[in-house]
Amino acid sequence: MRPFGCLPLVLFFLLLALLPFVFAQVFLTAMAKLRLTPEAGLIVVMGIFLGSVINIPIKKISRDEDLLVDPFSAFGLFGVFPRFQRIRRETIIAINVGGCVIPTGLALYEVSQIAASSTTSLSALALAVSINVSMCYWIAKPVEGIGIAIPAFIPPLTAVFAALLLAPEEAPAVAFVAGVMGPLIGADIMHLRDIPRIATGMGSIGGAGTFDGIVLSGILAAYLA
Repeated sequence: MRPFGCLPLVLFFLLLALLPFVFAQVFLTAMAKLRLTPEAGLIVVMGIFLGSVINIPIKKISRDEDLLVDPFSAFGLFGVFPRFQRIRRETIIAINVGGCVIPTGLALYEVSQIAASSTTSLSALALAVSINVSMCYWIAKPVEGIGIAIPAFIPPLTAVFAALLLAPEEAPAVAFVAGVMGPLIGADIMHLRDIPRIATGMGSIGGAGTFDGIVLSGILAAYLA
């Protein structure tokens, strides 16, 4: 028997157990950079986590073929939990509370704060958002079984660079708004017309909840700025 043969497995599960705490720290630090009180930041973070399991249906598209719906496909876990899979003959367009509604509401709050402080920063914000929306529209791809997918780290990095270049004095807020609006508008909304052409049972805006591109882009952008 090799000594320490099980050590890599133990380390893997240890890192897996610590992951939620790392994410929570990143989220709370980002909230502080957005000038939220610790109490308000905690409420927003809890709302994002708990709201990630809530999808609000807004439209149904009838299909001629059977579609396999896997709620874990957006996390890269397609087929891992087959008992949760369902067969449908429709595609549901929905809005995720934790992945879309809450971060969008926070982004609008940050826009109001920026507008109150400086019209110059507001113009820089509009340009930063336009840049990230264009980037997200270009890199987003329709993926069967998932919906619209984008590389995880390109939108937040684009938002950070744009914010630091255009509005360094308001970089966290500008980066957050651009990080949220880029995937929301450029990837999800502008690619909604692609959903009927791919075999997916759910097209959810912000559909992976806590780990959706909208949330990750906004939070990481604010954290890195």
